[in-house]
Amino acid sequence: MNIKSKNLHLHIAYWIFALLVLIRAFGFSWEDKVNAFYFVGMIFLIVIGTSYFFNYVLVPKFYYTKRYGRFAFYTFCMAIISFYLEMLVLLFSYIYLADLNYLGLDSDAAQPMLLAIVLYFLVLFGGFLLMITQINENRQVIQQLVDEKEKMKKSFLEIMSNRKICKIPCEEIIYIESLSNYVKIITINKEISSKEKISRLSEKLPDSFLRIHRSFIINTERIKERSLDEVLVEDVRLNIGRTYRKEVKELLNKRA
Repeated sequence: MNIKSKNLHLHIAYWIFALLVLIRAFGFSWEDKVNAFYFVGMIFLIVIGTSYFFNYVLVPKFYYTKRYGRFAFYTFCMAIISFYLEMLVLLFSYIYLADLNYLGLDSDAAQPMLLAIVLYFLVLFGGFLLMITQINENRQVIQQLVDEKEKMKKSFLEIMSNRKICKIPCEEIIYIESLSNYVKIITINKEISSKEKISRLSEKLPDSFLRIHRSFIINTERIKERSLDEVLVEDVRLNIGRTYRKEVKELLNKRA
Protein backbone atom coordinates (compact mmCIF):
# COMPACT_ATOMS: atom_id res chain seq x y z
CA MET A 1 0.00 0.00 0.00
CA ASN A 2 2.85 2.37 -0.67
CA ILE A 3 1.60 5.63 -2.16
CA LYS A 4 4.69 5.86 -4.37
CA SER A 5 4.45 2.26 -5.39
CA LYS A 6 3.99 1.49 -9.07
CA ASN A 7 1.31 -1.06 -8.07
CA LEU A 8 -1.54 1.42 -8.03
CA HIS A 9 -4.00 -1.43 -8.50
CA LEU A 10 -3.12 -2.65 -4.98
CA HIS A 11 -4.27 0.70 -3.58
CA ILE A 12 -7.50 0.52 -5.52
CA ALA A 13 -8.14 -3.09 -4.46
CA TYR A 14 -7.53 -2.27 -0.81
CA TRP A 15 -9.91 0.70 -0.75
CA ILE A 16 -12.60 -1.32 -2.52
CA PHE A 17 -12.15 -3.90 0.23
CA ALA A 18 -12.40 -1.15 2.89
CA LEU A 19 -15.55 0.23 1.29
CA LEU A 20 -17.15 -3.23 1.24
CA VAL A 21 -16.32 -3.67 4.94
CA LEU A 22 -18.00 -0.36 5.76
CA ILE A 23 -21.05 -1.21 3.69
CA ARG A 24 -21.28 -4.61 5.37
CA ALA A 25 -20.90 -3.10 8.83
CA PHE A 26 -23.15 -0.04 8.50
CA GLY A 27 -24.93 0.10 5.17
CA PHE A 28 -27.36 -2.79 4.93
CA SER A 29 -29.72 -1.99 7.81
CA TRP A 30 -30.51 1.58 6.78
CA GLU A 31 -33.99 1.75 5.32
CA ASP A 32 -33.03 4.68 3.12
CA LYS A 33 -30.23 3.82 0.66
CA VAL A 34 -29.37 7.49 0.18
CA ASN A 35 -28.82 7.94 3.92
CA ALA A 36 -26.78 4.76 3.96
CA PHE A 37 -24.61 6.14 1.14
CA TYR A 38 -24.03 9.44 2.98
CA PHE A 39 -23.17 7.72 6.25
CA VAL A 40 -20.77 5.19 4.72
CA GLY A 41 -19.22 7.88 2.51
CA MET A 42 -18.43 10.12 5.49
CA ILE A 43 -16.95 7.25 7.50
CA PHE A 44 -14.95 6.19 4.44
CA LEU A 45 -13.29 9.63 4.20
CA ILE A 46 -12.26 9.42 7.86
CA VAL A 47 -10.81 5.94 7.30
CA ILE A 48 -8.78 7.13 4.30
CA GLY A 49 -7.44 10.20 6.10
CA THR A 50 -6.55 8.29 9.28
CA SER A 51 -4.96 5.42 7.37
CA TYR A 52 -2.70 7.57 5.20
CA PHE A 53 -1.72 9.83 8.09
CA PHE A 54 -0.79 6.83 10.26
CA ASN A 55 1.01 4.81 7.56
CA TYR A 56 2.74 7.60 5.65
CA VAL A 57 3.44 10.22 8.32
CA LEU A 58 3.61 8.67 11.79
CA VAL A 59 5.17 5.32 10.89
CA PRO A 60 8.01 6.56 8.60
CA LYS A 61 8.69 9.78 10.56
CA PHE A 62 8.66 8.37 14.10
CA TYR A 63 8.45 4.56 14.19
CA TYR A 64 11.07 3.84 11.52
CA THR A 65 13.39 6.44 13.09
CA LYS A 66 12.94 4.71 16.49
CA ARG A 67 11.29 7.70 18.17
CA TYR A 68 8.81 5.39 19.85
CA GLY A 69 7.66 7.85 22.53
CA ARG A 70 6.55 10.43 19.98
CA PHE A 71 5.09 7.69 17.81
CA ALA A 72 2.92 6.45 20.71
CA PHE A 73 1.88 9.99 21.68
CA TYR A 74 0.92 11.08 18.16
CA THR A 75 -0.83 7.78 17.50
CA PHE A 76 -2.90 8.33 20.65
CA CYS A 77 -3.73 11.88 19.50
CA MET A 78 -4.66 10.57 16.05
CA ALA A 79 -6.97 7.97 17.61
CA ILE A 80 -8.73 10.62 19.73
CA ILE A 81 -9.17 12.97 16.77
CA SER A 82 -10.43 10.27 14.40
CA PHE A 83 -12.86 8.97 17.03
CA TYR A 84 -14.06 12.56 17.59
CA LEU A 85 -14.65 12.91 13.84
CA GLU A 86 -16.66 9.69 13.89
CA MET A 87 -18.80 11.10 16.68
CA LEU A 88 -19.40 14.20 14.56
CA VAL A 89 -20.56 11.92 11.72
CA LEU A 90 -22.84 10.12 14.17
CA LEU A 91 -24.22 13.46 15.39
CA PHE A 92 -24.74 14.61 11.80
CA SER A 93 -26.58 11.35 11.08
CA TYR A 94 -28.80 11.84 14.11
CA ILE A 95 -29.67 15.45 13.22
CA TYR A 96 -29.96 15.34 9.44
CA LEU A 97 -30.23 11.76 8.29
CA ALA A 98 -32.41 10.34 11.09
CA ASP A 99 -34.25 13.66 11.59
CA LEU A 100 -33.63 13.72 15.36
CA ASN A 101 -35.06 10.23 15.69
CA TYR A 102 -32.62 7.92 17.45
CA LEU A 103 -34.63 4.90 16.32
CA GLY A 104 -34.12 6.02 12.76
CA LEU A 105 -30.41 5.43 13.06
CA ASP A 106 -28.88 2.17 11.95
CA SER A 107 -28.49 0.12 15.13
CA ASP A 108 -24.90 -0.72 14.18
CA ALA A 109 -24.02 2.85 13.23
CA ALA A 110 -25.30 4.10 16.60
CA GLN A 111 -22.63 2.09 18.45
CA PRO A 112 -19.50 4.25 18.94
CA MET A 113 -17.39 1.24 19.92
CA LEU A 114 -18.22 -0.58 16.68
CA LEU A 115 -17.36 2.56 14.72
CA ALA A 116 -13.96 2.75 16.43
CA ILE A 117 -13.24 -0.97 16.00
CA VAL A 118 -14.01 -0.91 12.27
CA LEU A 119 -11.97 2.27 11.75
CA TYR A 120 -8.84 1.05 13.52
CA PHE A 121 -9.14 -2.43 12.05
CA LEU A 122 -8.96 -0.92 8.55
CA VAL A 123 -6.09 1.40 9.53
CA LEU A 124 -4.00 -1.35 11.15
CA PHE A 125 -4.82 -3.88 8.44
CA GLY A 126 -3.64 -1.32 5.85
CA GLY A 127 -0.45 -0.83 7.90
CA PHE A 128 0.10 -4.59 7.95
CA LEU A 129 -0.27 -4.78 4.16
CA LEU A 130 2.11 -1.84 3.78
CA MET A 131 4.70 -3.56 5.97
CA ILE A 132 4.45 -6.80 3.97
CA THR A 133 4.77 -4.85 0.70
CA GLN A 134 7.83 -2.96 1.91
CA ILE A 135 9.47 -6.15 3.18
CA ASN A 136 8.98 -7.77 -0.21
CA GLU A 137 10.29 -4.68 -2.03
CA ASN A 138 13.35 -4.55 0.25
CA ARG A 139 14.02 -8.23 -0.36
CA GLN A 140 13.85 -7.66 -4.10
CA VAL A 141 16.24 -4.71 -3.88
CA ILE A 142 18.69 -6.70 -1.74
CA GLN A 143 18.49 -9.65 -4.11
CA GLN A 144 19.12 -7.38 -7.10
CA LEU A 145 22.20 -5.96 -5.38
CA VAL A 146 23.48 -9.44 -4.56
CA ASP A 147 22.83 -10.64 -8.11
CA GLU A 148 24.54 -7.56 -9.54
CA LYS A 149 27.57 -8.07 -7.31
CA GLU A 150 27.82 -11.72 -8.32
CA LYS A 151 27.37 -10.77 -11.94
CA MET A 152 30.15 -8.24 -11.65
CA LYS A 153 32.48 -10.74 -10.01
CA LYS A 154 31.91 -13.23 -12.80
CA SER A 155 31.71 -10.82 -15.71
CA PHE A 156 34.45 -9.63 -18.00
CA LEU A 157 34.78 -6.78 -20.44
CA GLU A 158 36.04 -8.27 -23.67
CA ILE A 159 37.81 -5.81 -25.97
CA MET A 160 40.31 -5.76 -28.80
CA SER A 161 43.64 -4.26 -27.71
CA ASN A 162 46.80 -4.30 -29.82
CA ARG A 163 45.10 -6.72 -32.23
CA LYS A 164 44.47 -9.18 -29.43
CA ILE A 165 41.30 -10.05 -27.54
CA CYS A 166 41.66 -8.91 -23.96
CA LYS A 167 39.32 -9.99 -21.15
CA ILE A 168 39.22 -7.58 -18.21
CA PRO A 169 37.37 -8.50 -14.98
CA CYS A 170 34.71 -5.81 -14.51
CA GLU A 171 35.34 -5.59 -10.78
CA GLU A 172 38.93 -4.48 -11.49
CA ILE A 173 37.91 -1.56 -13.73
CA ILE A 174 38.06 1.86 -12.05
CA TYR A 175 36.96 4.04 -14.95
CA ILE A 176 37.10 4.33 -18.73
CA GLU A 177 38.21 7.45 -20.57
CA SER A 178 37.53 8.29 -24.19
CA LEU A 179 40.33 10.18 -25.96
CA SER A 180 40.62 11.44 -29.53
CA ASN A 181 40.63 8.13 -31.41
CA TYR A 182 40.81 5.47 -28.71
CA VAL A 183 39.63 4.64 -25.19
CA LYS A 184 41.74 4.08 -22.12
CA ILE A 185 40.57 1.55 -19.53
CA ILE A 186 42.06 2.15 -16.10
CA THR A 187 42.07 -0.89 -13.82
CA ILE A 188 43.55 -1.46 -10.36
CA ASN A 189 46.70 -2.93 -11.95
CA LYS A 190 47.21 -1.34 -15.35
CA GLU A 191 45.89 0.76 -18.22
CA ILE A 192 44.61 -0.83 -21.42
CA SER A 193 43.99 0.96 -24.70
CA SER A 194 41.47 0.04 -27.35
CA LYS A 195 40.07 1.47 -30.58
CA GLU A 196 36.50 0.68 -29.52
CA LYS A 197 34.05 3.52 -28.97
CA ILE A 198 33.00 4.42 -25.44
CA SER A 199 29.31 4.10 -26.35
CA ARG A 200 29.93 0.52 -27.43
CA LEU A 201 31.72 -0.28 -24.18
CA SER A 202 28.86 1.24 -22.19
CA GLU A 203 26.49 -1.32 -23.70
CA LYS A 204 28.76 -4.21 -22.70
CA LEU A 205 29.22 -3.22 -19.05
CA PRO A 206 26.95 -4.26 -16.13
CA ASP A 207 24.59 -1.82 -14.40
CA SER A 208 27.16 -0.91 -11.74
CA PHE A 209 28.93 1.19 -14.40
CA LEU A 210 27.67 4.67 -15.14
CA ARG A 211 28.46 7.14 -17.88
CA ILE A 212 28.98 10.55 -16.25
CA HIS A 213 30.46 12.45 -19.19
CA ARG A 214 30.84 12.05 -22.94
CA SER A 215 34.43 10.99 -22.11
CA PHE A 216 34.01 8.99 -18.88
CA ILE A 217 32.40 5.81 -17.62
CA ILE A 218 32.95 5.01 -13.95
CA ASN A 219 32.62 1.96 -11.77
CA THR A 220 30.12 3.18 -9.12
CA GLU A 221 31.42 0.56 -6.69
CA ARG A 222 34.67 2.54 -6.49
CA ILE A 223 33.21 5.99 -5.78
CA LYS A 224 34.76 7.59 -2.68
CA GLU A 225 33.12 11.03 -2.86
CA ARG A 226 30.68 12.84 -5.08
CA SER A 227 29.23 16.30 -5.56
CA LEU A 228 27.03 18.00 -8.12
CA ASP A 229 29.74 18.37 -10.75
CA GLU A 230 32.40 15.75 -9.95
CA VAL A 231 33.11 12.34 -8.44
CA LEU A 232 36.15 10.90 -6.71
CA VAL A 233 36.78 7.40 -8.06
CA GLU A 234 39.55 5.78 -6.03
CA ASP A 235 42.08 8.67 -6.06
CA VAL A 236 41.00 10.31 -9.34
CA ARG A 237 38.55 13.22 -9.61
CA LEU A 238 36.39 13.22 -12.72
CA ASN A 239 33.99 15.89 -13.96
CA ILE A 240 30.31 15.11 -14.45
CA GLY A 241 29.09 16.45 -17.78
CA ARG A 242 26.42 19.14 -17.60
CA THR A 243 23.96 17.09 -19.67
CA TYR A 244 24.55 14.02 -17.48
CA ARG A 245 24.16 15.64 -14.05
CA LYS A 246 20.46 15.09 -13.49
CA GLU A 247 20.54 11.45 -14.59
CA VAL A 248 23.75 10.74 -12.64
CA LYS A 249 22.29 12.27 -9.47
CA GLU A 250 19.09 10.23 -9.73
CA LEU A 251 20.90 6.95 -10.42
CA LEU A 252 23.49 7.42 -7.68
CA ASN A 253 20.78 8.36 -5.15
CA LYS A 254 18.93 5.14 -6.00
CA ARG A 255 22.08 3.10 -5.46
CA ALA A 256 23.07 4.90 -2.25
